[in-house]
Amino acid sequence: MTRSGNQWDPWTYRSDAGVRGTGADLVGYDVEATDGHIGKIDEATYEVGSSYVVVDTGPWIFGSKVMLPAGTISRLDRNDRRVYVARSKDEIKSAPKFDKDAYRDRAYKDRVGEYYGKFTY
Repeated sequence: MTRSGNQWDPWTYRSDAGVRGTGADLVGYDVEATDGHIGKIDEATYEVGSSYVVVDTGPWIFGSKVMLPAGTISRLDRNDRRVYVARSKDEIKSAPKFDKDAYRDRAYKDRVGEYYGKFTY
């Protein structure tokens, strides 16, 4: 679990997820929620304290995308090119809607971080 002091840090890859230090490019990896497939990674960042993935959900959410903070990724399987997130489909679907014009802005990321921060990991 990635925590800063006693606070969970949604924007840092968990140390036990197998992402940090691998040099793996996650773009194109399949994404699995706790209850099934949600899409493929369209974009991934690796900035310290500000990392996330953007998932193209295809037909699952009507061709939309979702932003998942790096801390939601629980495991990486390089052989199958798959990442696993510690959230259900419903929890991901209920997150703040992806905003293609503002998803890199601090205010949007703060809303996403607050949403995912209310769950226990």
